[in-house]
Amino acid sequence: MAEGSLLQPGDTSWPDALDRIRHDVYHLPAYVTQDARLSGGNPAAFRYDEADHVFLLPLILRSVPQTGLWDAFSPYGYPGPVSDVAPTNRGFWARAARAMVEMLRTHDVITVFARLHPLLPVPLPSLESVGTVVHHGETVSMDLTLSPDQLWQETHRSHRNQINKAKRAGVRIVFDDWALFDDWIATYHATMRRVGATQFYFFDREHFHRLREALGDSLHLAVAVCGDEVLGGNLFFEHGGIMHTHLQSTRDGQIFWADKLLYHEVRLWGRERGNEIYHIGGGVGGADDSLFRYKAAFASGRQPFHTWRVVTDPIAFEKLAGALTPDALTGHFPPYR
Repeated sequence: MAEGSLLQPGDTSWPDALDRIRHDVYHLPAYVTQDARLSGGNPAAFRYDEADHVFLLPLILRSVPQTGLWDAFSPYGYPGPVSDVAPTNRGFWARAARAMVEMLRTHDVITVFARLHPLLPVPLPSLESVGTVVHHGETVSMDLTLSPDQLWQETHRSHRNQINKAKRAGVRIVFDDWALFDDWIATYHATMRRVGATQFYFFDREHFHRLREALGDSLHLAVAVCGDEVLGGNLFFEHGGIMHTHLQSTRDGQIFWADKLLYHEVRLWGRERGNEIYHIGGGVGGADDSLFRYKAAFASGRQPFHTWRVVTDPIAFEKLAGALTPDALTGHFPPYR
């Protein structure tokens, strides 16, 4: 018997599914709940059960103003669908995707925008059976099963040189000293101002402290200090052997190459704790830009980054956005936002 359901964060069926699936921090109810607060949406997850197997996709449901309709999108990061069924079983994944479309349509959810997880593979043809998958580029990861010497050799010589300069300048990395959290938040806001980020990315102090409380031991802070000055830091996730940089920042002014040393020390810290991989993301929107090339100089790991776009109600979609053309599915999605 097959069954689909739309879960709320307090539903025990959500953590029950995760107990059976390899997943990441982005799939946790606590993470989705905190992220939903940023957009004013409702945290949820679609779960599909078939025989003894399960599929789960975290979502944030957001009302479409003046319509009585909703759309769904991924929390920030990489919370793509996960399952205890191997991607080779395309039939199961396709049935789960179709069940999701049918379930969401009954809840007046007309579109879904999901970021796929670069490290947790899914069968793209199964997802394409009900929607459109867009390839945006590559992301970078570090293989933490390598030795420290191998990790060092994978690092471009210019980064290695600046890491050594940071050490000679007296920069040191402090882990999980939460007394430095507010100082790090100040460097994060300085970075957002410096890069001209939109207002959305200026997460306030309360958001960061709520995130720490919600995620507990899955959230860590590495802070670069020189003397008694905070130069910047890396707020990162650790869950199920997978690490991700969530946000990295540096203060205005001299930082003594602290940004490079942060990535280096975080990977060594993660390796010592038995983690398998450290994912540091890609360029802006997956592009092969200067940010991607900066990250790519740390390691050779590459994996594709995709998004999945689904229209559950074509008639409602066309009333809001016009004809359901390929451009409407591969560009900014949903186009009525």
